[in-house]
Amino acid sequence: MTSMRDTNANDVARAIAEERHRLGASTTGMVLTLIVLTSDADVSEVVSASSWAAREHPMRIIVLVPHSGRGADRIDARISVGGLRGPGETVVLRLRGAVAAEPASVATPLLLPDTPVVAWWAGQAPAAPSLDPVGELAHRRITDTTTADDQVRTIKVQAAGYSPGDTDIAWGELTGWRALLASALDEPYDTLHDVEILAPRDTWAAAGLLGAWLHHRQRISVRVDLGPGPGISMVRLGTRSGDIRISRSDGKRALLSRPGRPDAVLALPHRLKQEVLAEELRRLDADEIYAEALSALGAVRFTETS
Repeated sequence: MTSMRDTNANDVARAIAEERHRLGASTTGMVLTLIVLTSDADVSEVVSASSWAAREHPMRIIVLVPHSGRGADRIDARISVGGLRGPGETVVLRLRGAVAAEPASVATPLLLPDTPVVAWWAGQAPAAPSLDPVGELAHRRITDTTTADDQVRTIKVQAAGYSPGDTDIAWGELTGWRALLASALDEPYDTLHDVEILAPRDTWAAAGLLGAWLHHRQRISVRVDLGPGPGISMVRLGTRSGDIRISRSDGKRALLSRPGRPDAVLALPHRLKQEVLAEELRRLDADEIYAEALSALGAVRFTETS
């Protein structure tokens, strides 16, 4: 671990190169650069999740921590190359003064040449990520509405500002749910007439996206109600012959119930953020299914019923 106080991006780049040379390593195996914008309070979690994902995707991780307020321009850096945090490199940059308002200019000299760039806003994200200076550097842009106080409003803002290449942590959390529902709907079933999703308010972004995905696929009414959690606890598909229901009470296993069929217990664990991040880094093209879900968000009705 190398610490640098009151430095600049060019000196940080040289320090990384010197550390790699000292270790006899190179950047040849790096597959991308990940730029993360976060706050001081979340640095540890962000670095942990990014380093975990780097085991699958060796990369340079640039964590930018802007500090608001007046004061002299200053960049403090902490550099880690290889080691316990996994393959690749991690650079945490704390930005103060006017430079805090220009994180893209700080990140640019540190980008790996000839490799894709992914941007991740681990907290509050711009309304249109692709138009943000950091977003303009990136091939893929990851937001995280799971951290928002008002998740419904925030995911709708992201929908309005969507551009191909955008995605969200809340969407990645739904992979298991979408797989189970797609499997259930691939089997013969009676005509669907409505969908009900139960979830606590702190997962309403994911619940809304799941409902929007179902609406886009089935063109039926969708309602999200308050549920006990953890996470999405139930999805009910109403049919003329009875309900198709997937219930999860412990965040680990789900019970699938269908009319005229025996119940089935299936694995449906809550996904950790690092798992979602690693999955999102596997693709750099536009996620058309996510775009379709965003376009159908207006059809989802959120209620306060408990």
